[in-house]
Amino acid sequence: MTAAPPTATVLTDAVDTDGVLTEEALSLVATLQRTYGHARSVLLTRRSERAAAYAAGTRPGLDPATAHIRDGDWSVPPAPRDLTDRRCEITGPADRKMMISALNSGARVFLCDLEDALAPTWANIVDGHRNLRDWAAGTLTFTRPDGTVDTVGADPATIVVRPRGLHLNESRVAVDGAPVAAGLFDITVAAVLAGRERQAAGSALYLYLPKIESHHEAQWWDALIGDVERRVGLAPRSVRVTVLIETITAAYEMEEILFALRERITGLNAGRWDYIFSVIKKFGTDPAHVLPDRQKVTMTVPFLAAYAQRLVAVAHRRGAHAIGGMAALIPSRRDAEANARAFAAVRADKEREAGLGYDGTWVAHPDLVPVATEVFDAALGDAPNQLAARPEPAAPVEALLDTTVEGATVTAAGVAGNVSVALRYLAAWLGGLGAVGVDGLMEDLATAEISRSQLWQWIHHGVALPDGTVVTADLVEGLIGAEVDRLVADGGDADLLDAAADALRRGALRPVLPDFVVGDVA
Repeated sequence: MTAAPPTATVLTDAVDTDGVLTEEALSLVATLQRTYGHARSVLLTRRSERAAAYAAGTRPGLDPATAHIRDGDWSVPPAPRDLTDRRCEITGPADRKMMISALNSGARVFLCDLEDALAPTWANIVDGHRNLRDWAAGTLTFTRPDGTVDTVGADPATIVVRPRGLHLNESRVAVDGAPVAAGLFDITVAAVLAGRERQAAGSALYLYLPKIESHHEAQWWDALIGDVERRVGLAPRSVRVTVLIETITAAYEMEEILFALRERITGLNAGRWDYIFSVIKKFGTDPAHVLPDRQKVTMTVPFLAAYAQRLVAVAHRRGAHAIGGMAALIPSRRDAEANARAFAAVRADKEREAGLGYDGTWVAHPDLVPVATEVFDAALGDAPNQLAARPEPAAPVEALLDTTVEGATVTAAGVAGNVSVALRYLAAWLGGLGAVGVDGLMEDLATAEISRSQLWQWIHHGVALPDGTVVTADLVEGLIGAEVDRLVADGGDADLLDAAADALRRGALRPVLPDFVVGDVA
């Protein structure tokens, strides 16, 4: 019998991986892929089966089989010292320059992203892990074109790394001839390069787990992380996690997800844009759940308000933090009046979250850190969080699927806006950028997902605009062509825009909505 190859195989030499994809890292990736790869495949099959059931008319609810968990008397452990106060978290890709800016922003936590805000070119992935290695070693710097060197300040934010989701493969690395799970790859490499250094510094590797759809998936992540700890030599349960509740199915299983990760979880986060996308993806074929222009789908509409309230209630009941959603504004350097309106809207959104009992919130730009911090300073006083607040959900669990948006419609501007935003984001993403400024907002891949899924839903149901025009594939195709022409005329890259248009067509114009608009790219 031929022995299995001892390490994972890197399928490209286009990028220098020296000091990043070490022999230890590749060997451990191979071992863990062989150990957890089959279980991951089973979980992805369960996702498909569940989606098919929803398409056939089944609706989610609290599972009677897990009632003992929801009714049980248990809690999660206190957060480590450097994750106790999370009143303002800034997000951004694992890009060297942006990492230093975020670390020095004044935010308490920096979500360092290997997922939606980082276009997964091989160069980006390798550089992201190299940057995490240097951060852990205390050597992270960035040299500007003029020779100025940016360094990490004396009181930086605490980094929490977001690996890629369960559904994604890392196609440039193979084990036994098949691509490895991207999230498994990210966690393993990050642990090998940064875990021991963080432990020696009195901290640890912390993670934000994305796209979870069930507590069974949470169990998979927990087993994987525990195995990584043992094999890398990290203290048991030292790798602490926060889970993004960004799928409708996870919203019904928040307590079960906390229980599955109960020895290492510190909090839940309200990932609002991916959550809206998830609702469309799971129930988009049902005319009762057609959503209007995305600007009208605010956190005060019934299904999002119920989700936001329930997250705080569940998290605090079990001793976990509740972290609010993204403020994506990019402040203008030229329009003070527009800035004032935008900052007022951000402040109102953060005051809403603080009033619901959230312990902190997300921002996408350093200029928003003082606004968010000020709001939560006022709410928290001298306390590091609001864990003592134990609100009850103001709406029944059935409200999680109350997608009515009173007085809102699908408009021509909404259709054209989704086409334009999706094209511009996807062109940048295909060009290697994952965090992209679009119309004054810092957008990531969730923007493209919600934009194209709404287009698909409106086409699928033949939604009529206020003037009677029906949204059809031909109408959207025409808008795509016209917008590509406009963007090229304005100086956009024709090849990237053509590729973005093809991706948008695949994501929005097919008879069946694809799960994700894009996967990984070479």
